[in-house]
Amino acid sequence: MILLALLAVLIFGGIAAWFSERWNPAAPRWLSLAALAVEALLVLLQYSIIDPVDNLAVGDSAAWIADLKRPWIPRFGIGFHLAMDGLSLLLITLTVFLGFMAVSSSWSEIKRRQGFFFFNLLICLAGTVGVFLAVDLFLFFCFWEVMIIPMYFLISIWGHEKRTIAAIKFFIFTQVSGLLMLLAIVTLALNYHDDTGIYSFDYFDLLGATLDPDVAYWLMLGFFIAFTVKLPSVPFHTWLPDAHTQAPTGGSVILAGVMLKTGAYGLLRFVIPLFPDAAHQFAPVAMTLGAVSVIYAAIMAFAQSDLKRLIAYTSVSHMGFILLGVFSWNLLSLQGSVITMLAHGISASALFMIAGALQERLHTREMGNMGGLWAKIPQLSAMTLFFAIASLGLPGLGNFIGEFLVLLGTFKVNAVLTVLSALVLILAPVYALIVVQKAFHGPLPQSYQLPDFGRREWLSMMLLVLSTTWLGLHPQTVLDVSAPSLQQAMNCCEGIDR
Repeated sequence: MILLALLAVLIFGGIAAWFSERWNPAAPRWLSLAALAVEALLVLLQYSIIDPVDNLAVGDSAAWIADLKRPWIPRFGIGFHLAMDGLSLLLITLTVFLGFMAVSSSWSEIKRRQGFFFFNLLICLAGTVGVFLAVDLFLFFCFWEVMIIPMYFLISIWGHEKRTIAAIKFFIFTQVSGLLMLLAIVTLALNYHDDTGIYSFDYFDLLGATLDPDVAYWLMLGFFIAFTVKLPSVPFHTWLPDAHTQAPTGGSVILAGVMLKTGAYGLLRFVIPLFPDAAHQFAPVAMTLGAVSVIYAAIMAFAQSDLKRLIAYTSVSHMGFILLGVFSWNLLSLQGSVITMLAHGISASALFMIAGALQERLHTREMGNMGGLWAKIPQLSAMTLFFAIASLGLPGLGNFIGEFLVLLGTFKVNAVLTVLSALVLILAPVYALIVVQKAFHGPLPQSYQLPDFGRREWLSMMLLVLSTTWLGLHPQTVLDVSAPSLQQAMNCCEGIDR
């Protein structure tokens, strides 16, 4: 029942936060922290009682560590089926951890309608957790939609000056691509019914579906587009810089740290295992898009004067590594993709929290209006430098491990794309140093009286520092947790010559 509790705590915590504002304006944020604390205890409990489930439809696989299946719409073979493996456990851990960071960064920033804000924040997290747990494809789509709607409200209500346009753009991109995925899901289920006479949307049933190669290719594209829009990858990335720039800091933390990872998770969990032959046929195109994303987004970062927009483009670049790693489809590249998901979630969230702290103090995101801040706010400046070099892949920190494993695994499949993608290791230090130079060194454009990090902000930053350092120095723990899941996914594609 832990799986159901992981969803219920966030949902009821969000509802409680919403209604509590009537009695105490400060109650929503404290109730949100309490809900996330209970969620964290449930996650830790799951780590402590990991015991492979041997009665799933997939067979006696040690990859699956928890399972909950209840009937929902039996007439059409739709069930409320949740299951957890090492991959989903790691991503749920990241979700809960960054949930704390989102609440912390919103503590003083959100001054109106706090109850509704924290309600949307927790429901968005609940939808994300549901995406990582659902193994019924119809249920998966429902959770996919659940996490989109609260994010739309977070951007459109509490965002910045152009928030309405950014929120609508985000909604259109994600909804249109989501409808493509829904069409692919329904077609896949109908095809399974034609073959077996049984309606089923269950992941483990559909893994064994027999598909015509042309049909499989088009269905794979439906899933692929939905997930690469959320990832995002070039050319589906244009919604992300606007959404990040206009979102409140807590929204940016959840968007960059968690929601983008649902796209990568979908590629790993559904696209290649369900359509191995079609995915193999499409792999050169997907890997090329990944390499283009890595380089193009890094170059675009140079052209940005808005700090949040620059960080958004670096996210697109890092997500390109994940796309490369997934479609290289060997254990090294897949493990590198998982490490990159976690490491990017931590470093990008930290950078967006820093950008939000600067905007709260300076009332601007333009780096041209900054300068000389190191002398005024040395703690914030030092944290910016740390996470800037963490993001560019400094050895000993999490991003380096992830990108190194991705490049190592991709080199076995396509050396040319690997070399081209590695060019970002030259570009990333340049734009990182530009940020540090423009914002924190040089003359002060005006006389500032600025507060440095307070205790709450300092504690949040130190937790992020320790997390990315631990991930860089002790990646084997994560690799051990994710390896059974990734190996099982690879076993679904046995016989496909990479």
